[in-house]
Amino acid sequence: MTSHDLGAAGEFPPHVLREYALVADGERGALVGPRGDFAWLCAPRWDSGGVFSGLIGGPGVYAVTPEEPRFAWGGYYEGSTLIWRSRWITSSGFAECREALAYPGDPHTAVVLRRVVALDGPARVRVVLDLRAGFGRYRMSQLRQAGGVWTARSGPLRMRWSGGADATVRTDGALELHLALDEGAHHDLVLEISDQALPRVPARAGEAWQATETSWAAAVPRLGPSLATWDSRHSYAVLAGLTSSSGGMVAAATMSLPERSEAGRNYDYRYVWIRDQCYTGQAVAADGPHRLLDDAVSFVAERILADGPDLKPAYTVACGPVPGEKSLTHLSGYPGGADKVGNWVSRQFQLDALGEALQLFAAGASHDHLDTVHWQAAETAVKAIESRWSEPDAGVWELGNHRWAHSRLMCVAGLRAIAAAAPAASQAAAWETLADAILADVAADSVHASGRWQRAPDDDRVDAALLLAAIRGAVPATDPRSLATLDAIAADLSSDGYLYRYRHDQRPLQEAEGAFVLCGFLMALATHQLGRTTEAVGWFERNRAACGPPALFTEEFDTRQHQLRGNLPQAFVHAVMVESAARLARPWDAR
Repeated sequence: MTSHDLGAAGEFPPHVLREYALVADGERGALVGPRGDFAWLCAPRWDSGGVFSGLIGGPGVYAVTPEEPRFAWGGYYEGSTLIWRSRWITSSGFAECREALAYPGDPHTAVVLRRVVALDGPARVRVVLDLRAGFGRYRMSQLRQAGGVWTARSGPLRMRWSGGADATVRTDGALELHLALDEGAHHDLVLEISDQALPRVPARAGEAWQATETSWAAAVPRLGPSLATWDSRHSYAVLAGLTSSSGGMVAAATMSLPERSEAGRNYDYRYVWIRDQCYTGQAVAADGPHRLLDDAVSFVAERILADGPDLKPAYTVACGPVPGEKSLTHLSGYPGGADKVGNWVSRQFQLDALGEALQLFAAGASHDHLDTVHWQAAETAVKAIESRWSEPDAGVWELGNHRWAHSRLMCVAGLRAIAAAAPAASQAAAWETLADAILADVAADSVHASGRWQRAPDDDRVDAALLLAAIRGAVPATDPRSLATLDAIAADLSSDGYLYRYRHDQRPLQEAEGAFVLCGFLMALATHQLGRTTEAVGWFERNRAACGPPALFTEEFDTRQHQLRGNLPQAFVHAVMVESAARLARPWDAR
């Protein structure tokens, strides 16, 4: 796609991922770049087509940016919210743009709030709005203004824009507005995008801002003792922003951001992974019975009751099937990547998700947050494990089918956890017996000659995911196999305070892929579990810093360039950071 085809988006080429902030409302999320450009937003839902897709080489952008070409950028989140303030210092002073999606969001309608403020000296900014639905397939049409409010269509979507009365229509079809504000003044812009008829009265900026502030204050709990209180509450806000009204939490807000340049590892993560949802529920439960725990329990229970042993690894937030993967050949992609929509994960069986679900239900039970329906889901998950635990599966890293040790050990951990909470002694005994049988099977075919766990009977490598066997209680942390596994992972998969998943080949670790931030936090938990506090804090702090100024984590971290790699933000990394911060602040609690 040429720069002409990109329209206004061609004026705002992509930046490194560490410079993007997230604003989200539970139903969709946007990335805001350092020039005040909304480079990514899908509407009306997470897995819909992009309306602003400049991040991955497509048309569509919504920018509020200084008129002066030379400026210094910064920004910050307000408290524990996803209200972001872009800040620019110019020769004439400094200005901010307060950014948010009205929270909580409506599944059909996105409301984008932007407030330009002249903080010190006058502010002159340029506003460009070019909405292109369907990843750029549909230009704005039927564009008209009445009473200072613009309306338009873009494919199946309706658009209304308030605050841009003086905007003009450019030759490329975009709207452009120039604002001049005196010191202390502010100007509100409200953009509404919907797949339904919009309300007769436009959204009012003041009311929408107040409702959003109030909702965020209620959504994010104070949290208990933590090694990093601000970061924990921020990560909780990120997780809340990724969680829809259905209770489903998308794995990330984006798609097609490459994990490694030109390696073909570009995925669509705008769906609800059962495993990730379970990680989040367990992480939240480490602090208390907060809403995200209940959301996770309810969503996962509903899917297990519906699908039983045919549980899919991932679903849409509306509980539907994930569409198959296909390429978007009309877009150029984020530099080094290619654009893919949908995900082939629905063709997989991931055994560990059933074990993680039982651990999630046990976490809910520990706070007395399981009802009768949830217990039925737990029993259904146990039956699914009974029928399928001996089958090969795709595993935690979604690779080829093997009898992965990690997958089976997560079932052991889940069975032991839910047995400890079981209402009937006979039920608990039966579940412990099944756990013992699965553990014996893993011990028979997946213990390395050195005494550690190995990845699978036909793969003798070590894997960072095997740390979870002790962390989650499949076996004690002091079991010789646990200790040998921890030592082997530290020796073979760590480098400079970061941890990698497994060795792909004989290359140095950092040449095969980025450090896996999730695994670094797992190492912090594993060492803390053994009472090695100083070492645990070192792992925690090293990986906590693997982010950019907006404190968002991706899946991988390029340790040479200190750059983020993969989709942004990665929910399960934020989840395990919250859990690590809580657990490291107190002696290890085996529960």
